[in-house]
Amino acid sequence: MAADPLDSLRLALMQDVLPVGLAVVERVRKGGPAEVLAAFDGTSADPLGQLREEGEPAASQVRENLDRFQPGLGNPVMKVEVRDVGAEEGQGATPPAWEAAPPPSPADPAELLAALERIEARLALLQSRLG
Repeated sequence: MAADPLDSLRLALMQDVLPVGLAVVERVRKGGPAEVLAAFDGTSADPLGQLREEGEPAASQVRENLDRFQPGLGNPVMKVEVRDVGAEEGQGATPPAWEAAPPPSPADPAELLAALERIEARLALLQSRLG
């Protein structure tokens, strides 16, 4: 799948340029241009990586604010490829619990009640994890 050049540019700006830029601005604010030049004095093997690390917390806040303004603007939605795995490809996989349990017999109300209680317990667990 070919990437859209504009999406690639925006992703590079958000992931690489924004954190470095915010770190440079913060260094200028704290110590002036000398503080920015200190990052490139040769003590660090990767000065841009160091600036990227310094600016990442502020950049993540900017990206979150952009996402509040318009979802996907700050943290671009990544394109994924979804495909159906055929029965022959997934033979070694364990089926999910809801598929592994046999359905209750409609003639036995006790089995039906037990199944409903299991469902209710799982829903309560799900709600507790979400809430």
